[in-house]
Amino acid sequence: MSNYHIKHLEEYYQVYRKSIREPENFWEEVAEEHFLWRKKWDNVLDWDFTKPEVKWFEGAQLNITENCIDRHLATRGDKTAIIFEPNSPDEEAEHITYKQLYHRVNQFANVLKEQGIKKGDRVCIYVPMIPELAISVLACARIGAIHSVVFAGFSAKALSTRINDCDCNMVITADGSYRGAKTIDLKGIVDEALESCPGVKTVLVAKRIQSEIIMKEGRDTWLQPLLDKASNQLTAEVMNAEDPLFILYTSGSTGQPKGMVHTTAGYMVYTAYTFKNVFQYKENDIYWCTADIGWITGHSYIIYGPLANGATTVMFEGVPHYPDFGRFWQIIEKHKVNQFYTAPTAIRALAKQGSELVEKYDLSSLKVLGSVGEPINEEAWHWYNDHVGKKKSPIVDTWWQTETGGIMITPIPFVTPTKPTYATLPFIGIQPALMDETGEELKGNQVEGRLCIKFPWPSMARTIWGNHQRYKDTYFSAFENMYFTGDGALRDEVGYYRITGRVDDVIIVSGHNLGTAPIEDAINEHPAVAESAIVGFPHDIKGSALYGFVTLKDAGESRNHDNLRKEINQLIADRIGPIAKLEKIQFTEGLPKTRSGKIMRRILRKIAEKDTSNLGDISTLLNPECVQDIMDKAL
Repeated sequence: MSNYHIKHLEEYYQVYRKSIREPENFWEEVAEEHFLWRKKWDNVLDWDFTKPEVKWFEGAQLNITENCIDRHLATRGDKTAIIFEPNSPDEEAEHITYKQLYHRVNQFANVLKEQGIKKGDRVCIYVPMIPELAISVLACARIGAIHSVVFAGFSAKALSTRINDCDCNMVITADGSYRGAKTIDLKGIVDEALESCPGVKTVLVAKRIQSEIIMKEGRDTWLQPLLDKASNQLTAEVMNAEDPLFILYTSGSTGQPKGMVHTTAGYMVYTAYTFKNVFQYKENDIYWCTADIGWITGHSYIIYGPLANGATTVMFEGVPHYPDFGRFWQIIEKHKVNQFYTAPTAIRALAKQGSELVEKYDLSSLKVLGSVGEPINEEAWHWYNDHVGKKKSPIVDTWWQTETGGIMITPIPFVTPTKPTYATLPFIGIQPALMDETGEELKGNQVEGRLCIKFPWPSMARTIWGNHQRYKDTYFSAFENMYFTGDGALRDEVGYYRITGRVDDVIIVSGHNLGTAPIEDAINEHPAVAESAIVGFPHDIKGSALYGFVTLKDAGESRNHDNLRKEINQLIADRIGPIAKLEKIQFTEGLPKTRSGKIMRRILRKIAEKDTSNLGDISTLLNPECVQDIMDKAL
């Protein structure tokens, strides 16, 4: 079946039509021909969006790590599976072959078992981008434990919330991490988080920065000595198709983060199939995704998608600007990278440095460029295309979400003609719909509406951990019998899709989805603050940045406003993490509200964007006079 690797546009349309007309047959063929099963499925798909309930490959048994590692040993045992590129260019890169990965994952899995971890237990992984991060994820999957990776840039408060939400009984971490010129005390953050996590019995600590840290007796253990003693052989746990593989948290627009639950078989099939096609991966290619494994991009397109295809995947510990802004290009030249997948934020930051640094390096190995995290703006797209891809490496501008598990709308390189700012066409098997406010589907082209998906795909999240009602309310209640993405989109005259941004209170800053509610909650904890509202505004590098409108309790507050701004941002960094800090903080006498007391963020957004020509009818507001005052003092 050639369906696994699409090579031209006509074939895309042919395969796409088949995947829509006979989805069960289509996905069954893909699953049957390209993966290792302990037992075949009884039923390909069972679904009901009103519940919502979705089951793929029901009755099948497998272990995802046998598909990512074991089955490659005979033919690719000595091939590099993971290239670890450290933070500092002075430190040697590490090449881990499939055989070595097999042994290291087994050792780690045996350690987990010795520590009492069993199938179904939740393990929180708070580890920087070092090999132990990928290996611990695979070790959990090997024994059927559910991994919950928390990005190692989150604060203690954000970490403890996530640990408690899914009742993790173990945390895997490191003594610290390197980030550019800085070192970060990860173990200290974990210690602080665990003060409010009574369920955690064991902490395994990897050595990275060789710092002096406090080990708590009876709870904390150094990882390496345990690995050294562990056997490198282990039979993988047999999992059912719908057993949970991992929980990954995503910002909610209200309050608590949402623990998205991804299951085993469908996720494996879809991430592998998208990886192969979206990056046109060939046997000896070197593929590099610059994301952190703490995000869904890292789960699907650093670990599971590439390894399921027997690929060589690069893991980079550092940042794009250390020791200078040529670091990405230096790595591409050094490892002869063929597919490069990064975020518009990074591209804009690098473009700002001009093209001299890019010209210094040989980027001729590049075949495909990718973009992920938010829609890429036209200027960044052209810079990326001209200077990095030299106009010969197509850009795949991929749209997808933590909730979708895999890429949903994207060009296929050398297949789909690209168009700047457009994610172009739905991937195989994906059935998008644009809906208007009244819940009617907008047919035809040149329309704009809310982006929904009308039919299940294999890698979709099945629920929110511990709260199925919230899953239903968030994704399946806005439009009948459809998954609502929370994004707006337009479809142009040829049927290409362009994502126009979030339609709720989630703002994408540097590719991170930040819910405004938790940030406002953090600000409102400041003793001087009465209330606050956050909106996004365009930013050259980050895409969007955060603008906070803050009303103080004592209007005549004589305190130094600059100090207050620092204190507010410190609170946000402590509660959520430095990524959520506000770019601008404006102190206001009041915030515009409807008569029912709802803050009119639409008006504040226009002020932040410096677009006040048409604020709509403000006479119906409870306090219309405050609008002019806010406009006069806008930053």
